[in-house]
Amino acid sequence: MKTKKIRGHKRRWKDIDQWISNYKNLDVDDLKAYSRDYAKIRTHPWSGLAVTNSIIPQPSGETKRRIIQGLIDIYNEWEKRLDQLKEPYYLKIWLFEPRFTQSQVVCAIGDEINYYENLFHKPTDEKQLRPGRYGQLEAQLKDFNWDCRWDEDQFYDTEIGAPDDYESIKNYEEHKRWVENLLKKPHRTEKLSGPDRDATEAYYFKKGNIWLGQK
Repeated sequence: MKTKKIRGHKRRWKDIDQWISNYKNLDVDDLKAYSRDYAKIRTHPWSGLAVTNSIIPQPSGETKRRIIQGLIDIYNEWEKRLDQLKEPYYLKIWLFEPRFTQSQVVCAIGDEINYYENLFHKPTDEKQLRPGRYGQLEAQLKDFNWDCRWDEDQFYDTEIGAPDDYESIKNYEEHKRWVENLLKKPHRTEKLSGPDRDATEAYYFKKGNIWLGQK
């Protein structure tokens, strides 16, 4: 599969500025209704599904810098609004590497705080973010405390399903072989329990790191 070349960077920068403007103002009413909110990267071509048979490259250089600056600006504005609530809250930047376009600012209140605090797998080896890798943003990134978590793809032992779930036996057999080959790759396994669960195991495949930043 070919990698698509990104053109029109100045136009992308305008889109990034608009994305930042759209998300800076935290909707507290929505937050109280759903107990969570997030600001994920919503700029073309890094949002939505690809419509061509090509890979969209991750942002780099000045484009990446502008996006990270946007995440920091959104965080700072949300922090002001959340402080006004006078109640505990969760607020962090999720900085994904290398799947950078998954990066976002996430906040939560109430019971959702505990959910997000325990959402990602924490590695036993303590890694440290190196702000110097981010050029002009080094000083601002040093204002945050960064914890490392794993960015993982998750599958369940019910992934294959039954032959009747597929359009044909051929499709079933192809997917079955794909899952079997996938499970030969390095991964971690987690046992599941609960009366409403069909799956009994979850499989996690590491794709990179997530840096959780909080002031």
